[in-house]
Amino acid sequence: MATTRPKGLRLLKVALGNRKSGSMLGFGFSSGLPFALLIGTLNAWLGEVKINLATIGVLSWIGLTYAFKFLWSPLVDRLEIPGLNRFGRRKSWIMLCQAVLVAAFVALALTDPVTNIGWFAIFAVIASFASATQDVAVDAWRIDVADEAVPVELLSAIYQFGYRIASIVGGALALVLAARMSWSLVYLLMAVAIGLMIGVALTAPDTNRPPKGAMNEALSQAGEIEPSTRLVALAIVGVCWAWAIVTIARFMTSMLLVAPGAKPPSVADFTKGVGPWIIVATVFVPLTIAAAVNWLKAHGRHVLAARDEHPGAGRTAANHMYGALVSPLAELSERLGWGVLIVMGFILTYALCYNIWSSFAFPFYLDFLHYSKDEVAFASKVFGIFMTMIGISLGGYLFARIGRFPTVLIGAILPPTGNLVYADLAEGGAHLDMISHVLHLDALARALGSDDRMLRLLMAISYENISTGIALTAFVAYLSSIVSKRFTAVQYALLSSLTFLVGSLGRGVAGEAFDTLGYATVFRYTAAFGLLSVLFVSLEWIRVSAKDRRARASDAAIRAAEDLPVALPPQGTASPR
Repeated sequence: MATTRPKGLRLLKVALGNRKSGSMLGFGFSSGLPFALLIGTLNAWLGEVKINLATIGVLSWIGLTYAFKFLWSPLVDRLEIPGLNRFGRRKSWIMLCQAVLVAAFVALALTDPVTNIGWFAIFAVIASFASATQDVAVDAWRIDVADEAVPVELLSAIYQFGYRIASIVGGALALVLAARMSWSLVYLLMAVAIGLMIGVALTAPDTNRPPKGAMNEALSQAGEIEPSTRLVALAIVGVCWAWAIVTIARFMTSMLLVAPGAKPPSVADFTKGVGPWIIVATVFVPLTIAAAVNWLKAHGRHVLAARDEHPGAGRTAANHMYGALVSPLAELSERLGWGVLIVMGFILTYALCYNIWSSFAFPFYLDFLHYSKDEVAFASKVFGIFMTMIGISLGGYLFARIGRFPTVLIGAILPPTGNLVYADLAEGGAHLDMISHVLHLDALARALGSDDRMLRLLMAISYENISTGIALTAFVAYLSSIVSKRFTAVQYALLSSLTFLVGSLGRGVAGEAFDTLGYATVFRYTAAFGLLSVLFVSLEWIRVSAKDRRARASDAAIRAAEDLPVALPPQGTASPR
């Protein structure tokens, strides 16, 4: 008799007693801490020692490594690290990145940004590359080790939880420590914290690599695309990826070689102007090529008539490159069919509501609503992070209790509603005041020494951060569930990077709209635009449900055929021999 899979709090209890979930919490912390220290806290250090804003702007480009990490994800997926590979397929990369991060943060701590800003920038760049690469390996690890006891949805929630804890440590705690000791000592302590995570990696489980030569063997079978056609497909995709990598490398070089006093290139302009073409070159062109290859294979055109018995060294190398650059999207396109367009629409729209306006939160709070810095720091960085962690916990619970698509749909609906809450806040908060009065929150706020004005801010941030926590957990879990374990690192890095870039592109439009239309109007427009994600989630739910029904019907037909009695020949006739 099959055992019933535990749900809700029982599943959470079972999972948290599992070594995989404990490792996931540590890996989430290890991913979140460098991001917090590099993207936010580093600027506080530079500002305190009076580094000019132009130089700080030059350093801001390190965030691009997180947007374009998919460009080197094939290396993480396929390259074995000498000496470290014995620790595991994913763990070897995670441990290498953690070691590089420790060294980079120690180097930052020992470098005076006032007198050696060049070396300081180089160490920050090294740390950002190591951090983004660690994210690729951690994302792949999470998907690889998920099983029935610890499903990927729960691992995703635990990852987000660890990430947010790291945000508090690398953000609020680092600032508190910096008020009492030197920044160098703060970054040394943070390097120690990352170093402790190497111990987590050592004890974590891992998955085995595919057998050596498996990709080459698979592409040599009869019915596979013939080598010359694969070479054409690889050449097109390779040129696109090479152009993208060279373009980013040239931009990075131009940022580092800015003459003293000269205006550095704009990261925002680069992301807005070149970012879409990089996505076209590295995602949509390969996806089109992959679909064409699948069509040829399905129709028996340009395929091997017999097994390729003697592939040479050159063909073997080309097969490895094909397996890294073309096969991941070919597999995704083949498995999802036309549904891949729905998935792309889902990914491009799901995070827009909170991704677009996040960069304008502080100007909105400080300049438009005129809250003080202390009020915003408490509401956003302390209270808000705890609300996000509550949302993440709710997201993990909902996945275990009600399932994948209901949770993903809730995550699509809540953020647009949150933008309407902010529209109300921008116009004085009349509806927020009404809700606080009905729930007696206004009386509680006054009892705690606060006022209606601060209560409005806390209510808005509470709703947004809880809904964002649920949505992020749902989004990460869903992406993790549709990625093939054959191409984990590449597929997840490609899909997740789309959200970062789309958010960056949308911010350029949103900035101009805030100036011309006002905050409340733009919040309502983005809420309406967020309904697109509800549509795509609904379409994907329908597509997957229909596919599951067809699969169940097929299984039932097969079982029914197997249970049919064997027909006996009529009496008096000879049985066929």
